[in-house]
Amino acid sequence: MVGDLTHYLYSNNMLRYIEGYVQKVNPGKAPQVVGALLDSEASDEFVNNLILSVRSLIPVEQLCAEVEQRNRLKLLNPFLEHLVSEGSHDPHVHNALGKIIIDSNNNPEHFLTTNPYYDSLVVGKYSEKRDPNLACVAYKRGNCDDALVDCTNRHSLFKVQARYIVERMDSDLWNKVLQEDNQFRRQLIDQVNSTALPESRNPEQVSVAVKAFMLAGLQGELIELLEKIVLQNSSFSNNHNLQNLLIITAIKADKSRVKDYINRLDNFDGPAVGEIAVGYEMFEEAFEIYKKFGLKSQAIKVLLDHQNDLDRAFEYAGKVDEPAVWSELGHAQLDNGLVAEAIASYLRSNDTSRSSDVIERSKESGSYEDLVKYLIMVRKKAKDSKVDTELVYAYAKTKQLGPLEEFISSPNQANLQSVGDRIFDEGLYEAARILFAHIPNYGRLASCLVRLHQFQPAVEAARKANSPRTWKEVCYACVDENEFRLAQLCGLNIIINADDLEEVSQFYQQRGYFDELIALMESGIGLERAHMGIFTELGILYAKYKVEKLMEHLKLFSTRINIPRLIRVCEEFHHWKELVFLYVQYDEYDNAAMVMMNHSPVAWEHVLFKDVAVKVSSVEVYYKAISFYLEEHPDLLNDLLKVLEARIDHSRVVSILRKADHLPLVKDYLIAVQKGNLAAVNDAVNELLIEEEDFKGLRDSITTYDNFDQLSLAAQLEKHELMEFRRISAFIYKKALRWRKAVALAKQDKLYKDAMETAAQSAEPEIAEELLHYFVDNGERECFAASLYTCYDLIKPDVAMEIAWQNGLTDLAMPFMIQFMKDYVGKVDTLMADRKENMEARKDADSKQKEQQAQSNAYLNLMPLALPAPPVAGDQGFGGAPSYGGAQGFGGSGGFGGSQSYGGPQAGYGQF
Repeated sequence: MVGDLTHYLYSNNMLRYIEGYVQKVNPGKAPQVVGALLDSEASDEFVNNLILSVRSLIPVEQLCAEVEQRNRLKLLNPFLEHLVSEGSHDPHVHNALGKIIIDSNNNPEHFLTTNPYYDSLVVGKYSEKRDPNLACVAYKRGNCDDALVDCTNRHSLFKVQARYIVERMDSDLWNKVLQEDNQFRRQLIDQVNSTALPESRNPEQVSVAVKAFMLAGLQGELIELLEKIVLQNSSFSNNHNLQNLLIITAIKADKSRVKDYINRLDNFDGPAVGEIAVGYEMFEEAFEIYKKFGLKSQAIKVLLDHQNDLDRAFEYAGKVDEPAVWSELGHAQLDNGLVAEAIASYLRSNDTSRSSDVIERSKESGSYEDLVKYLIMVRKKAKDSKVDTELVYAYAKTKQLGPLEEFISSPNQANLQSVGDRIFDEGLYEAARILFAHIPNYGRLASCLVRLHQFQPAVEAARKANSPRTWKEVCYACVDENEFRLAQLCGLNIIINADDLEEVSQFYQQRGYFDELIALMESGIGLERAHMGIFTELGILYAKYKVEKLMEHLKLFSTRINIPRLIRVCEEFHHWKELVFLYVQYDEYDNAAMVMMNHSPVAWEHVLFKDVAVKVSSVEVYYKAISFYLEEHPDLLNDLLKVLEARIDHSRVVSILRKADHLPLVKDYLIAVQKGNLAAVNDAVNELLIEEEDFKGLRDSITTYDNFDQLSLAAQLEKHELMEFRRISAFIYKKALRWRKAVALAKQDKLYKDAMETAAQSAEPEIAEELLHYFVDNGERECFAASLYTCYDLIKPDVAMEIAWQNGLTDLAMPFMIQFMKDYVGKVDTLMADRKENMEARKDADSKQKEQQAQSNAYLNLMPLALPAPPVAGDQGFGGAPSYGGAQGFGGSGGFGGSQSYGGPQAGYGQF
């Protein structure tokens, strides 16, 4: 739209409007205006003037794009130079300026290398089609690696690429160009080897290049590179690292060149390279390297460790004749089992560094005589505890007891305890006895004496050692030899330690010495240091082997035994009576009760069971006890229930007994707990009373305790053959408010008094009237009169007079009518008195109201004349016509004295 407008204005020579739009209206649209002017072939002078008139307000990036599309970038040269002179650092300005300089070939290299503001990627891309070398210069300046590599690959500028990559020293870039999928890798490597690296004088550049070749796995190419650098008199020919790398690379890639490199190069790291050669199994080359650098020990190690050539190593050691070499040879001979030869080599090298290995190998081969000689040599050179110790051991192994006693009596650093333990384990008890007696170690001495069957001295040594382990060892040995007196002396010193008691007991029992063990424990409980374990163990032994003593032991020492442990033992061996005793002592009353019930022939006692039952914590045990007593001791069940009365659920007890059909058995219990007024108990008691036909007890029960199924019991008793029970049924119906049912039952048994009382209590006039009709119909005249009296409040006078008049019973009804008239007149008198009191109270209220009104009017007269007077009460005020004494008052036609008074013809007695 802007282009069309510009074209129209320019075509109509309206240039001032174009300038006005750009300068004042919308400078941001200047690029589109310039593009439209160029399309309209406007003069360069007008366009430049237009651009310069806007200057910094114009968007440079869009302007350059519009002009570049039309290949007219040179047109912007004055504008761009003007912006640069003003100090513009806009990359778009410098990009456009660089493109102009490249197109004009006005020393573009200088601009590309010195200008810091242009975008290298943009300018380089622009230069590729014009001059790839200039593009590389731009890319190099901006480190545009990918763009430069791509440009040089497409234009075959591999020398430029190689120099750039070497100078760049970027591992990632090297890795990218040396990848196997790079089709130009070979050309690049050739240029690196022939041009870039030989020209380089920077060691870091060479190092990075070599590392890149190594990471890429180009071993052959790396060797070519290093040979060119190191062997062809370059500035890096004597470089230590490069020589190392050349030899190492050859070791890895081309082993045939290694010996030649070793002979030609002198400034490499011999120890390190030799070690690498060994790692690649190039032993001869490694041997030559060590020889060249005078590393004799490493050289003989190659012969010994890798080539395993002892003869050649012995020959080489003889030529060198150095202690270190002889030592290495001795080590190898020792490792190969040549102990004598190794000792000879060590003697020539005067080396005692592997004395421990020599000692071990000598012991393995049994060469203790040779070992003595070697240890004497070592002992002269250094005082060492291990040497003296092994020398003592060698004397013992050769059974030279005389020299042994002489040596240990002289100053030495031998660990006699260690040697004594070793020879003791090997069965050299006589030599061990000498050492332990010299230390002294009475515990081990006792062990030796036991092995030598000297038991009395062994007991004495154990007493001096006073160690549980020693006492046990001597004790067990005495038991095995049937020396029970000595064994008991030892055992008393063992069992005072609770941790060792069970072990001693097991030892005796496994060999069947039960009586001796019991005797030991019985002696042990009399010791001053006797502990709970001894008493417990003795109880266990009694449980296993002498049951008759168990209960007495438990009763005597119940506070000093481990009750849980004895509980398990008694349970295992079925000592139920003792088990109950233990449970009671341990306050586990539930378990005690269960044992007595489960094993009643042996464990049950009624008195004990009652004592235990009251302390039981689990409720289920109570009911199991009830079932137990039902089955085995029903005659004592009431006694048990009496004890458990406060702890059991009586409803559940009734359920249990009902299922067992033994409710009569616990009648005393049920009556005793009926005070709780539980439905199950009440039902059970009532059932028993019905079975016993105890109607007095039943009436007392249902009267006192009302928590039972009343209707069910009433229905049950309704058809009972005894009248008293049917009467109780009517009583229950009456309590359940089943009045008609109760009256019907009373009428059925002609219990008219009960029927009249029930009707009176029902407060239902219909029931009373029905009862009157029943008496009249059945000719019960006296009962009719009694009903009027009993149901006085329920029977209407008109109903009573009607029935009496119709059936000729007016005389019988007259007392009822007289009483009714008396009550009626009394009520009228009371109402009249109340009316009179109310009228007097109203008159008093009216007088008080008039006084208050008069006071109010007096107050109004005292008010100032200037103020408006308050409104005075008129005809509708407090003293108006509708007063309490008006025509509508109590004495009016609708009042108490009106035509509808109690004596009126409509409500008077004349109706009767």
